[in-house]
Amino acid sequence: MIHLLIRACLKDGDPNSPAVRRRCGTVAGGVGIGLNALLFLGKVIAGLATASVAMIADGVNNLSDAASSVVTLIGFRLAGQEADAEHPFGHGRMEYVTGLIVALAILLMGVEVGKSAVDALLHPQPVQASALSLAILAAAIAVKLWMFFFNRALGRAIGSQAMEATAADSLSDVASTSVVLLSALLSGRVNFPIDGLAGLAVALLILKTGWEAARETLDPLLGRPMDPELAQDIDKLVMSHNNILGIHDLVYHDYGPGRAMMSFHAEVPADGDFLAIHDLIDHIERELKTKHHIETVIHMDPVVCDERTSQLREQVAALAREIDPVLTIHDFRITPGPEHTNLIFDVLVPHGFRLTDSQVRTELSGRIKALSERYFPVIQVDRSYVDLRTGVK
Repeated sequence: MIHLLIRACLKDGDPNSPAVRRRCGTVAGGVGIGLNALLFLGKVIAGLATASVAMIADGVNNLSDAASSVVTLIGFRLAGQEADAEHPFGHGRMEYVTGLIVALAILLMGVEVGKSAVDALLHPQPVQASALSLAILAAAIAVKLWMFFFNRALGRAIGSQAMEATAADSLSDVASTSVVLLSALLSGRVNFPIDGLAGLAVALLILKTGWEAARETLDPLLGRPMDPELAQDIDKLVMSHNNILGIHDLVYHDYGPGRAMMSFHAEVPADGDFLAIHDLIDHIERELKTKHHIETVIHMDPVVCDERTSQLREQVAALAREIDPVLTIHDFRITPGPEHTNLIFDVLVPHGFRLTDSQVRTELSGRIKALSERYFPVIQVDRSYVDLRTGVK
């Protein structure tokens, strides 16, 4: 059933296409609204019949899930709108905003359920479990498990943080409803307010899920680095072309799934045919857009490749690695003069490095001057916008 629904959502479409994502969001939202509304009615009726605070709280949690599905459905439809004069990069980030709203709704519901649970602990009431209420809880667990697998599979198929958050919420609902079911089975057999404790456990699970979902959806809104696998693939694609000696200063901007921009510097031979190289750069930009749906701007950095420059560059790169293997250099050039020779380059330093920028310059300058007193290092400390482990500098 899950595979059939996903196949229907993705039929004849690119997962990054706004129309396909809108269709997926509509299906997921409709399924979530319908199933959560049924679970809410069943649990509240059973909870009122048995006077179970935990069961009613779990039902109200399903009502919040139905509301979250409405938000998800609206968010995907808004995200699918075309770019306009006010939003030239499209509306794709509405998916992330939707995920954040869902996460905040989950947190709010966790607080409210926690209040009810504390009240049940302070003023316990007898709970009378029935076969019907137990059957409803067992069915709810099965339904939520199905929703977890469905939303996770669909979310991964289209790379949606909002659907991943919904899947995580469904899994937490499985745990919370299981706690309520256990509470109902044990009620009347123990001498402490297990219903209130179960309600409190449900509240804590809801809060944990909400916090994790909020963290996952905040990252793309604040700006996160490019996916390491994507960075590696881009590095491999660009470096596969002749006359590209290296790339660095890769900056990636995420405006929502299928709506991204990036820029980087490509080192090219200074003595090459610049018209031909410019044509190559244009070709690489088109190639990246076709393969990865990323609008790309490439800056050409001419690099002198004579024997002396190449040898000295490798020497300086080795000195940087002596300080720490993570340090790399780029944009290396030499400007000789009558009194000294300038060695001008950038050194790439990871965020949170053990040395300050000034210490890096001082340490590396000292090692370079030990090679020759004529060398005068001009060092610019640079930071990477991608994971340094990817090899993209």
